[in-house]
Amino acid sequence: MEEKLKNLLLDASQALSSATDLDQLNDIRVRYLGKKGILTGVLRGMGALSAEERPRIGQLANEVREKLEDVLNSRTYKIKNRVKEARLEQEKIDVTLPGTAFMTGSRHPLAVIQEEMEDIFLWMGYAIEVGPEIELDYYNFEALNFPAEHPARDMQDSFFTAPGVLLRTHTSPVQVRTMERTNPALPVRIIAPGRVYRRDDDATHSPMFNQVEGLVIDKRVTFGDLKGTLRVFAEKMFGPETRTRFRPSFFPFTEPSAEMDISCTTCGGKGCRVCSHTGWLEILGCGMIHPRVLEAGGYNPEEVTGFAFGMGVERIAMLKYSLDDMRLLFDNDLRFLAQF
Repeated sequence: MEEKLKNLLLDASQALSSATDLDQLNDIRVRYLGKKGILTGVLRGMGALSAEERPRIGQLANEVREKLEDVLNSRTYKIKNRVKEARLEQEKIDVTLPGTAFMTGSRHPLAVIQEEMEDIFLWMGYAIEVGPEIELDYYNFEALNFPAEHPARDMQDSFFTAPGVLLRTHTSPVQVRTMERTNPALPVRIIAPGRVYRRDDDATHSPMFNQVEGLVIDKRVTFGDLKGTLRVFAEKMFGPETRTRFRPSFFPFTEPSAEMDISCTTCGGKGCRVCSHTGWLEILGCGMIHPRVLEAGGYNPEEVTGFAFGMGVERIAMLKYSLDDMRLLFDNDLRFLAQF
C-alpha cells in the first residue's frame, strides 16, 4: 500500500508537470484525485490492513493528496499566467503611435450667416424678438392686411394644422405681436429671425427655411431711412463696394413696397451667368408699413410711420458662399459642412 501511494505521487507529479493547458490539468486532477480516481481506489484497500498500519497509511495518503494539490495549484497558476502574458502580448499597445483622429465639429453655414445678420442689426440698435412657429391665421394674414379672399394669400401656399391655425409662412406675425405689446411706446426697432414654412421644394426653395424680418416705428420715419438702413446692411454683409437699388413691388402689409437688389456678388455688377447678365441680384422685400397694419398693432397711423423688411437667410447664404442649390444647406453632407 505504501509503495502504491509513493508511485501514485510520482506518476501524478510527472503528469502535472508535463501538462500544457488547463484542460489537461483538469483531466489529471479527475484521474488521480477525483471521487473515482486512482487515489480513492488505493484507499479502498485500507480495509485489509492491520489496525497498526491504518493510521500510518492514512497519514501518508493525506500527505500524498496535499502534495498533489500543491503541485496542481502551482501548475495551474503558472499556466494561467502564461496564457495571460500571451494574451497581453497580442493586445499590447504601442503608446508612441499617433492617436485616432476625431473630426472636430463646425458651425452650420446658416447659423453663421444668421448670427452675422443679427450682429449687424444689433450694432444698428435693433432688438431681437421671437414668436410662435405655429401661428393663428389672424396674426399670419389678417392683421397684416391679408383679407380672407385676398389673392395675395396665394403667394404663400400654407400648411394649416387646424381651422385658423397654421405653420407661419413668414416672421411678420412677430411684428404684429410686438406692436400689440409695446404700443404706444416709441421707437420700435426690432428684427424677428426664425423658421418659416411654405409648400416649396426645389433647387432654390425649401418647405422650411429661415427669415430675418425687421420693423421700425417712430415719428417721421421715411422711405429714405429704410433705404439707408438696408444699404448699410448690404455693405456690412457683402462688402463696402456693394451697390444697391430698389424696384417697385407689392406686399399687402407695406405701401409703398419695393424689392432691393445688390450688385452681383460674383461679377461685381459687370454681368455674368449668376445674375443673368444684369449685374444685379434680388435679396429682399421691404416697404413702408401699411396704415391698416399699424392700426392692427395699436398705433395711430396719423401720428407715426414705420418701415419693414424681410429676407431669407438661405438666400443670403447662397449669395455669400456662391451656392447654386439650396438643398446643400439641408443635406447634412459632412464634406460640405466641414468647409464652414
